[in-house]
Amino acid sequence: MLGVCTPDMHFVYVLLGWEGSVADGQVLRDAISRRHGLKVPHGCYYLVDAGYINCEGFLAPFRGQRYHLNEWRHSYQPSTPEEIFNMKHASARNVIERCFGLLKLRWGILRSPSFYPVRVHNRIIIACCLLQNFIRTYMSLDPIEEELGEVLPSNVIDDDEHKYSSVGCMGYLEDGTNQPNV
Repeated sequence: MLGVCTPDMHFVYVLLGWEGSVADGQVLRDAISRRHGLKVPHGCYYLVDAGYINCEGFLAPFRGQRYHLNEWRHSYQPSTPEEIFNMKHASARNVIERCFGLLKLRWGILRSPSFYPVRVHNRIIIACCLLQNFIRTYMSLDPIEEELGEVLPSNVIDDDEHKYSSVGCMGYLEDGTNQPNV
């Protein structure tokens, strides 16, 4: 599953059907080459993980530099521009991790292997994504997040200059490798 979400954790694009062992770049190429595939608005970009490369509309972290948020949690401060970029990138991109986490917590059917035909299972995943979007749109508080409290932290590093949520055209892309293979 390849998923794209907005800063407010709404899925805006989902591509299903690829084997989990396929390279991320190949799935992304398929997504952007489809007739009604993934489109990046002009002048905008999607934050992607290190499994992807930088290209027009897609921004990956610097390779060979610290990246994960927990690497900065223990008094370590970034010392190079690349590490600062990676820290900000990881903080902003954490939204997609939370989005997938909520999806799996909310819909138990996504946490275990499926015995449904692939076509049916793909429709189940799409329905779960749409229902999650509906809940996030029409409920002022997400009951799963409220119930969990600190169990599902945002992991966003507090930084007054880092107000990415006001950027209307930033998105997050994840390959969903932690999802069941379909």
